[in-house]
Amino acid sequence: METTSGTLDEALLRLHTSGPEFSGYLSNHGPMAVEAMVRNGQARTVHRWLDAYAHKLEDVPAPQTRITDANWQEALGDPSRVTDWTRHFTGQVAERPWRELLAEWWPRLLPGIAGAATHPVIRVGHAVRSLLTEGEDDARIAEFAHALGYWAARHLLLPATVHPTGSATPAEALSALPRIPERGVTPLDGYAQLPATPGWLSTTESLHIPDAPEAAREGLTALVRAATLNYADHGHGNGIMLVHAATAPNAVLRTLPALPRELWASSFAVAWAAASAITTLYAADTPRRAPDASMVTPDEVFARAVAHGNEHAIKFADTALDVAATSEDGDTRALSAALNAVELIDQEA
Repeated sequence: METTSGTLDEALLRLHTSGPEFSGYLSNHGPMAVEAMVRNGQARTVHRWLDAYAHKLEDVPAPQTRITDANWQEALGDPSRVTDWTRHFTGQVAERPWRELLAEWWPRLLPGIAGAATHPVIRVGHAVRSLLTEGEDDARIAEFAHALGYWAARHLLLPATVHPTGSATPAEALSALPRIPERGVTPLDGYAQLPATPGWLSTTESLHIPDAPEAAREGLTALVRAATLNYADHGHGNGIMLVHAATAPNAVLRTLPALPRELWASSFAVAWAAASAITTLYAADTPRRAPDASMVTPDEVFARAVAHGNEHAIKFADTALDVAATSEDGDTRALSAALNAVELIDQEA
């Protein structure tokens, strides 16, 4: 990961002068995208990309009331309290190790993974990866607090409780998911359709969730792979929204090493529920061939995503490179999925 001249830290500090959303509900992807860019050898392009992106961002919302140990539950899931939440976690992480704070709050926040189309957990995953790989400093710790605050403010439960108790693999369960009858909806409207969608709950509960932590991590890794490859075939259902079926569980996977091992299995289960919901909402009904990636390297694929400029293309390419790094020699399907995102998002943008 390139750290020359503190590119990531500089970008994060720039971004912390803006709020986590703009235009009413759109997520500020800046912290996630710049972390992925620096991580994948594109640090030299970060500030130029940020110059173009930052014009759409908005000021930090005004604070309301201080969040305390006594009143935090009433503020959970209230987006108008996002600055209160950020201030709360900023204060907490100044007093306690960030891993300790994460271990306390992860079980509280995890059930609300669906909020803001899963962007908050994705932001947390990028923040944790930078802390694990590069160590602690003021900018990265501040980003961790901002990410947790955003998740707390956008905490949202799915409209059905999912208890996976089956024997299916992630690839099997993902391929068997139905589609909601009304397409092209917002996540909130789509989530509301899930309980009445025939086969959604039973298929989602068909997944096998192992109890052993290492087996749970292997299962979550398999889910990220399956969701990435599924995008290669079905991303044309919604090129932007379907990326989150892979990037959200990958954010959880990246966070596992910082969590107590007893939380790994439940983390896999919740990540799967989110991926299942997004797939059911946005995956195309029938497959379509993705672009051929047999003649390009992973670095070239990521460079194409950065050149494209869309934050979703960048973040999905970052996840696709994770999958490609563990693929068998000659298996370029994950890279094809990333090229598919560049192509599809270009058509939608």
